[in-house]
Amino acid sequence: MGEQPVPGRGQDGNEADLGQDRPHSARMYDYYLGGKTNYAVDREAAQAVIRLFPAIETVARVNRSYMHRAVHFLTQQGVRQFIDVGTGIPTSPNVHDIAQSVAPECRIMYVDNDPIVLVYADALLDGAPEGRTGYIQADATQPEAVLVAVENQGIVDFDQPVALSLHALMHFVPDPLGPYDIVSRFMDRLAPGSYLTLTHCTGDFDSKSWQAITDAYIKRGTPTQVRSRAEVLRFFDGLQLVDPGVVLAHQWRPKAGSGPSVLTERQVSLYAGVARKP
Repeated sequence: MGEQPVPGRGQDGNEADLGQDRPHSARMYDYYLGGKTNYAVDREAAQAVIRLFPAIETVARVNRSYMHRAVHFLTQQGVRQFIDVGTGIPTSPNVHDIAQSVAPECRIMYVDNDPIVLVYADALLDGAPEGRTGYIQADATQPEAVLVAVENQGIVDFDQPVALSLHALMHFVPDPLGPYDIVSRFMDRLAPGSYLTLTHCTGDFDSKSWQAITDAYIKRGTPTQVRSRAEVLRFFDGLQLVDPGVVLAHQWRPKAGSGPSVLTERQVSLYAGVARKP
C-alpha cells in the first residue's frame, strides 16, 4: 500500500487542493514505479490498468530508463538548460541529477499540473550549487503561459539552447486539444540548437489492450489518446531527428554493454525520440 501524501500549500501560499478524491496520472505513474506518493484512489485506478495490461509497469520503467539516457546524451551535446514538462512525482535520479552529474552548471525548470508535486518539490531543488533548479505548477496545454512562468523564474535563458522534455505526457493530450500545435508553440519559443525529447504510448502492438487502458483513464477523468508511430513522428515536424529516430524507447541508444533486450514490442509500447531545432 502507498503511503498517504501529506497536505500542502500552493505556490500562492494558500492550502492546495491535492485532488485526493480523484486519480491523477502522475500519481498512478508513481505507483507503477513502486513509489509511495499516491492515494487510495490512484492505486485503485492503477491496479485497474495493471489488470488490463500487466506490462504497464514495464512501460513506466522503460520510460524512466530512456529519460536517463536522453538527458545524459543531451548534456554531452552541450545542452545546459532543460525544461521538463510533466515532471511527475520526484523519483531519483531526476533530470537535474543526471544533467548536473555531467555538467554541474546545468539549469533545470520543472513543470507539472499536479499540486502534490509541489509538496515534494524540495527533491527537485537540491541541485549542484554551480547550477540552478526551479519548479512551477502549470498546465502543458497552455504553452505560452508555461513559458512566461518559466521565464519569470530567471533560471532559463531563452536566447540559449534549451532541451524541452515531454516524457509520457502527450498521450494525455487528445487531438481536440491540439497536441501538435502545443508542441510547436513550445519549440517556436526556443532558440536554434534547442532539442525536443519525447516519449509516447502506442497501441501499435496491442490495440485492444490499449483501447481498454484508454477507456479506463477516460472513465476516471483523465483524457487519453495513444498514437501510432506515424502520429508520434508528427511531433518532430520541422526538427532534425537524432539517430536512431523515433523507435521503441528501449531501442533508443541502449547503454553500451547492456546486452540484447528481452523485452517485446508489446511490453514496451512506448515510442521515443530526440530532435534538434535547426
